[in-house]
Amino acid sequence: MITATELIVLHTTKVGDNSIVIHTLSREYGRRSFLVRGAGKKAMSLFLPLNVLEAEVVESSKSNLFAARNILSVCPLIGIRNNILKNSMTMFISEVLYRVVREGCSEPGLYEWCRKNILTLDALESDFSNFHIRFLLELAVALGFSPQAKDIEHFVGERFPVVEQFMMLPYAESMLVPLNGKVRNEIAEGLLKYIGFHTETSLNINSLKVLRELFA
Repeated sequence: MITATELIVLHTTKVGDNSIVIHTLSREYGRRSFLVRGAGKKAMSLFLPLNVLEAEVVESSKSNLFAARNILSVCPLIGIRNNILKNSMTMFISEVLYRVVREGCSEPGLYEWCRKNILTLDALESDFSNFHIRFLLELAVALGFSPQAKDIEHFVGERFPVVEQFMMLPYAESMLVPLNGKVRNEIAEGLLKYIGFHTETSLNINSLKVLRELFA
């Protein structure tokens, strides 16, 4: 059986000399990994974190690892790829999704929400330093937690007033909340603990350190 689908790239794993496994989100398959044969070095730009791809998925009765072929980029994401700060943001977001959303999970609406956020980040020309904070708060909602401010207070400690402010502000205004890298990092760490608590996952996100340095 062959199915045409859109995929969001979360992570890749090299297999042999010319093949990779892409770990993805999609409408049809949720969080699932696919084998891509013949993925040479020139093609690796297709599989950068959060790239939105179109592919044919070839299902097999002999293996749970389906293959993806005839892969094309759906969205060029020029606004992200030409900006080192945005690229770093995509590394963080993709790492969070890769670790939080378990293989085989299919959360209704998660793909559409992620796709919308990717295109929003791509389009923003400025004032996106708080993007990952808003992303984490909305991710909790997308995963079905529907957090109230008091639910998060224990995890963010003294940064709770800022988090509460984020939760009350419209999207555009939350991007303008003045924060330094240290405060953003502490809030992000607290929100990751909150999400990790509800997903029973230990979230040690390496790319958060990069954001702390870049968005000082």
